[in-house]
Amino acid sequence: MLKEITAALVFGLAVWAFLATNPPPPKICGTPGGPPITAPRVKLRDGRHLAYKEYGVSRETAKYKIIYVHGFASMRHDSLSVTKLSPEVVEELGLYFVSFDRPGYGESDPDPKRTPKSIALDIEELADHLGLGSKFYVMGFSMGGQVVWGCLKYIPHRLAGATLIAPVVNFWWPGFPANVSTEAYNLQLPQDQWTLRVAHHAPWLTYWWNTQKWFPASAVAARKPEVFSRQDLELLALATDQRTNRAQAMQQGEFETLHRDMIIGFGKWEFDPMDLENPFPNHEGSVHLWQGDEDKMVPVSLQRHIAKRLPWINYHEVSGSGHMFPYIPEICEAIIKAPMLEKN
Repeated sequence: MLKEITAALVFGLAVWAFLATNPPPPKICGTPGGPPITAPRVKLRDGRHLAYKEYGVSRETAKYKIIYVHGFASMRHDSLSVTKLSPEVVEELGLYFVSFDRPGYGESDPDPKRTPKSIALDIEELADHLGLGSKFYVMGFSMGGQVVWGCLKYIPHRLAGATLIAPVVNFWWPGFPANVSTEAYNLQLPQDQWTLRVAHHAPWLTYWWNTQKWFPASAVAARKPEVFSRQDLELLALATDQRTNRAQAMQQGEFETLHRDMIIGFGKWEFDPMDLENPFPNHEGSVHLWQGDEDKMVPVSLQRHIAKRLPWINYHEVSGSGHMFPYIPEICEAIIKAPMLEKN
């Protein structure tokens, strides 16, 4: 009898461990029981689809064609203050924007093989499907800003310019001295330190860690007030559309959105951004990095170190601002105009 009970307990534990560490399958858009498809989409090399949204002047008349990459727990509708730019500015500069749902978000199919390289190639394919020409601009915010590093690595020949806006930093990139990354890491809330440790060292436990009830998981994912600066909280109080979009952004499942972002963003990268070479040695384009000096999610000390290691980056530090500063319309306008003004 004891052997049977022991065997049953072991079997039960194994079943529990399997269910706890294996996420449910995503609810893919357009499939039975999945969310409906409402956005225009392009079909990629491997059969997946990317949903997108266009703003500004037409592609045919645009002088500047910009692909915008959204951040964590966001989607194609959350394109900073792009839609609040005055029509006069958009028309005068000839700005065309396209934002897209990153894989697994919104109405874009999940990519279980997603890497920094694959998302860069997705962006290149999107540009080709839309006929944006041989070169285009990329802009990314937060986790979307981190994606731009992959563009600089894998498709620099396709870029007219690149802008990283409060880009998420991987504390384990080799280019950071141990004391610099450790000091910045220790500024994170303890529960976020543990969440990042799991994502980096035991990615197979990421789903379990973020769904178990014994310990507090990611404060960033839960949007705890402690992860935001005072200015951030004021801006978030005004961003009612972002709160509405959040549910739609993750409608296919949290694992293929939030959890996979954690695994990729803080996992073991195949390249170190601080080893990148200037993609515009003849000044035919430029790279800009914008950072708030009171950002509680992305330590400013790490961005300063990156800027020192890569002097070809135009570094802009926004005093008194946290992570959400790009939602201030005048700052957003300055961010968008910066690479274009250098061309004039």
